[in-house]
Amino acid sequence: MPALKATDFEAEVVWLGRVVDREQDLQAEEVRSLPLAFGGAAGECHAGVTRASCSRVSALYAKNTEIANVRQLSVVSQEELDRIAQAMELDHIHPAWVGASLVIKGIPDFTHVPPSSRLQGPDGATLTIDMENRPCIFPGRVIEGVHEGFGKAFKPAAKNLRGVTAWVECPGTLNLGDTLRLFIPDQPVWSELERARGQ
Repeated sequence: MPALKATDFEAEVVWLGRVVDREQDLQAEEVRSLPLAFGGAAGECHAGVTRASCSRVSALYAKNTEIANVRQLSVVSQEELDRIAQAMELDHIHPAWVGASLVIKGIPDFTHVPPSSRLQGPDGATLTIDMENRPCIFPGRVIEGVHEGFGKAFKPAAKNLRGVTAWVECPGTLNLGDTLRLFIPDQPVWSELERARGQ
């Protein structure tokens, strides 16, 4: 019996990009297609089969420990970008400002799809969702450069709306307009989740 269940949820790819050098500029450059290998997207600063550990996993590893790279891509939803913009009282949030790899449209509450869910494209290219991508201050700095006085509002406005990080399980190419199908783990929510979170 398959451990991953196909769903009726589909998403349209409405924007693609890559961050070439995050030290120089977090903004993503827009592309029309995104070739994906096991290490992620070519020319993307987050690509690689391994990466140095960061604050996201500081409870497990000392800083800069070499670990498997499950943060190859940043996936956000257009619906959630629109909600962030509304909360910030801006007309829109451009995907480039948040360093997005791809923007999709059509899956409700996208930031909270279960970890280990898959998004599969027409040619078989498949992304595995790692976890929620929590908001940080860096997109706010980019936004501040475009809309002075608004940058600090990004982090609180993006809480629970920042999308997910993902890694390439099966290589292929994503193109603008592609339809991605959502597959979810076929298992119940862990009975001890709230207790483990200390709530």
